[in-house]
Amino acid sequence: MSLKEQLEMLKAETVDKIANSDALHELNQIRVETLGKKGPITEVLRGMKDLTAEERPLVGSFANEIRDYLAAKIEEKKIALELAEMNAALESETLDVTLPGRHVPQGTAHVLTQTMQEMEDIFIGMGYQVVEGFEVEQDHYNFERMNLPKNHPARDMQDTFYITEELLLRTHTSPVQARTMEKHDFSKGPLRMISPGKVFRRDSDDATHSHQFHQIEGLVIDKNITMGDLKGTLEVVMKKMFGDEREIRLRPSYFPFTEPSVEVDVSCFKCGGEGCNVCKQTGWIEILGAGVVHPNVLEMSNIDSTVYSGFAFGMGPDRIAMLRHGVNDIRYFYQNDIRFLEQFKVKE
Repeated sequence: MSLKEQLEMLKAETVDKIANSDALHELNQIRVETLGKKGPITEVLRGMKDLTAEERPLVGSFANEIRDYLAAKIEEKKIALELAEMNAALESETLDVTLPGRHVPQGTAHVLTQTMQEMEDIFIGMGYQVVEGFEVEQDHYNFERMNLPKNHPARDMQDTFYITEELLLRTHTSPVQARTMEKHDFSKGPLRMISPGKVFRRDSDDATHSHQFHQIEGLVIDKNITMGDLKGTLEVVMKKMFGDEREIRLRPSYFPFTEPSVEVDVSCFKCGGEGCNVCKQTGWIEILGAGVVHPNVLEMSNIDSTVYSGFAFGMGPDRIAMLRHGVNDIRYFYQNDIRFLEQFKVKE
């Protein structure tokens, strides 16, 4: 039998095997056995040494045609088998898209975040800008620029976490106000800002105190600002936070960075001012501290205190959230108990 006849027979046998194969691994085995280096085509080509010079190119060309033809047939069968496998998988793994999906619980903003965002929205609506600052602050901005020079006795009011002699964890967000005052261009308009954020104090860790809590401090500086402007602003804010029927009262107090200084109370929202366990039978709840900005604070920011005046206030969102929601322990806000936090989930 001539080499050409051997190749014709190999072609016919291989085509028949390809047609009868029904699995990819079988097809791959046919490819290796037929077209591999030890396959029959290679063996046939080795016998070309016995051919004449005229026959070799003819047989060699025919052998290459046979190899290409069989390779194409194998690839064609491979595509058909892969398609069949995919269709079988689709039929066996059919997904009923009409079935209801699994419920995936979604989180919501923390109750303190909700409270702070609500308060920020109120002040933004009144024309205030929201300014954030550094939690690690310089003593210069945290104390000295707030009219609290070194060794000032009022520093004892704020038990401080010192990192170095000049670096500390801020005890209030007032340093943000100091940094903003020194950059503000009053020729372009007054300064109206709030500075929300975390503050840190070496305080007792009990139901009403924490070593870390939040503050929102506000500052307004312009010409002819008075205590009346402060009271009017706080009345608007408290009514929006606690209801239109709320009233506020101002009591004399002391803060180094304001003069005069006041403590601000809001009429009790539980008893309406008649006296109860929430307001300790007084009818009023202490809510924040405020006052007219001390001239020294203005002058240290190169603001002429004979031309400009202002008011400042500081309130605690943690305390406001406790009062609004009837929470009697501040530590609940930080314990991440899902059962507690889910009570304040925002309704969509």
